[in-house]
Amino acid sequence: MTRTDFEASFRALVAAHAKTTDNFGCLACERCRRCTECTFCSDGENLARCSYCARCVDCTDCAHCTGSTACIACTHCEECERCSSSAYLVRCIGCTGCAYCFGCVGLAKKDFHILNQAYDRQTYFEIVAGLTKGR
Repeated sequence: MTRTDFEASFRALVAAHAKTTDNFGCLACERCRRCTECTFCSDGENLARCSYCARCVDCTDCAHCTGSTACIACTHCEECERCSSSAYLVRCIGCTGCAYCFGCVGLAKKDFHILNQAYDRQTYFEIVAGLTKGR
């Protein structure tokens, strides 16, 4: 096999895979595409071992997340990107091991932060309530 043959075959394989929409081993998922071993997800794409997620893409081992992309082992996260091992994040990007963060970027092992600023628990929930009112 030459490099040219390899590249042509690889491109053909990628194109064929992009056309498939089948799920594998999923239970009660609705309108999902290319998901593996997920349960009760909806409108997801390329999810693996997720449950109760909606409108998520490229997530793995997540639960109860909504509108998130490329997250790993997260729960109850909304509109997050590339977060891992975190819970109850909203509109966060690249956070790891965090909980209860809103609009944070690049934090690790932080809780109760808004826009990367720390707050006590009560103040955090008061501010978030105001930010999400009517949302």
